Amino acid sequence: MKYGFGIDLGGTTVKIAYFDETGKMLENWEIPTDTSDNGVRILPDIAASVRAFLTGRKIPDSDILGLGIGVPGPVDAKGNVNRCVNLGWGTFNINKELSALTGLPVTAGNDANVAALGEFWKGGGQGCDNMVFVTLGTGVGGGIVIEGKLLHGAHGSGAEIGHMVLNRDETAVCGCGKRGCVEQYCSATGIVRMAKLALEASDEDSALRHLSNLTCKDIFDAGKQGDRLALQVLEKYYAYMGEFLADVCCVVNPEVVVLGGGVSKAGDVLLDGLKPYFNKYVFHAASNVKFTLAALGNDAGAYGAFKLALDAFHA
Repeated sequence: MKYGFGIDLGGTTVKIAYFDETGKMLENWEIPTDTSDNGVRILPDIAASVRAFLTGRKIPDSDILGLGIGVPGPVDAKGNVNRCVNLGWGTFNINKELSALTGLPVTAGNDANVAALGEFWKGGGQGCDNMVFVTLGTGVGGGIVIEGKLLHGAHGSGAEIGHMVLNRDETAVCGCGKRGCVEQYCSATGIVRMAKLALEASDEDSALRHLSNLTCKDIFDAGKQGDRLALQVLEKYYAYMGEFLADVCCVVNPEVVVLGGGVSKAGDVLLDGLKPYFNKYVFHAASNVKFTLAALGNDAGAYGAFKLALDAFHA
């Protein structure tokens, strides 16, 4: 039996997990992400933690098939990182650098893509060959699996679905510098923005008016209580989601769409709300799609990262 590591590198913490070859997570822990001095100590810290784990448990390197890592930025199929703004990183080959530090084979991918691979392998996409994974959090991220393979794209930015343009008439600027991106409407931040605009444009009484720090959860909760303004905002949200996912599915034709991130905690009400709009906009031959919620939570990145290492070992 071989073993390996799946690493989910975030802006504040690094999640490290130790797996056996079947994909069973045996142990996991976290270390802080040191982003000072343009993140120069991040990889040495990861390497030191992995080496200390192996030494402490007297595990020989010959038992380790490799190490996979998800990175918050564009990474191509060869491990070339193309700037990670949150970490202060420029352009370099992470596979080579981390391998030199650990003495182990390394395979890297974009964090959203890697989380998608985790859900595909052990979560909501199990048993499928074609899957779209969408994270609905502060932003909108994605990962696409086609015929069992993760889509990296030519420059490591495959499945940046949060920056497809959904509204050409938008005047507010997205974080990417463009206007009208999916992220501006379908993220947790986006739905709160739409609610605030609705409150400004109306004198209608709403439970949302009395909240000083409005959140995505507040809007869904108010909708469940029958709050008219919240329901109007949610209906607009479902329409944007349905149109956006219909466009993606026309291109990818997946068997399943897996929704994760903070907004997905709304549960079935989210799926039930967007489906009528999805059916309205999708091409008929791409309409036979199952919608489901992510199953692995915060562990998806670690599972997917290990799957990268496992696939590289068996390649």
